[in-house]
Amino acid sequence: MQLRRIAQVAALMLLFVPVTAAFGADVAKIGVVDFQRIFENSTAGKEVKAELTQKGAQMEASLKEKGAEIESLQERIERESLVMSKEMREEKEREFRIKVNDIKALKKKFENDLKEIQQRMVNRIKKDVFEIIQEVGKKEGYLLILENIGVIYSPNTLDITDTVIEKYNAQYAAKAKAE
Repeated sequence: MQLRRIAQVAALMLLFVPVTAAFGADVAKIGVVDFQRIFENSTAGKEVKAELTQKGAQMEASLKEKGAEIESLQERIERESLVMSKEMREEKEREFRIKVNDIKALKKKFENDLKEIQQRMVNRIKKDVFEIIQEVGKKEGYLLILENIGVIYSPNTLDITDTVIEKYNAQYAAKAKAE
């Protein structure tokens, strides 16, 4: 009777050994991706950075032009203040304050526009990169792929960023050719 019980326990144990071994095999393959490096080194990321820099320069030039107008108005007010009537001086000073507030509002609008454009472009890149990461994960049998933000340590062998950048650059070049 006792021998029979031992045989049953041994048979049950043998049933679970292959299952745990199969789960153990999947745990070993984990990847890490550095999105910052993808934005800095991918073709699309470089183009986004260049476009944002160009738009920022255009906005800054516009602000400088408005600033020069304000400086000119201020100099004129100071120069002519002695010969102006009190009402005229107050009118010019009010005009000056309005222009200063206008340039502050324009600067804030430009900053918001630039942030919105950047967010839209970054989200487009992230969407494409997520698709590539999923493809790489399925093809190469990864159980888990993490973004390196929050990862305190990972060996370089787990980093698949270069693979993702290569695939993304190829995909981006193919899209650019098609367009």
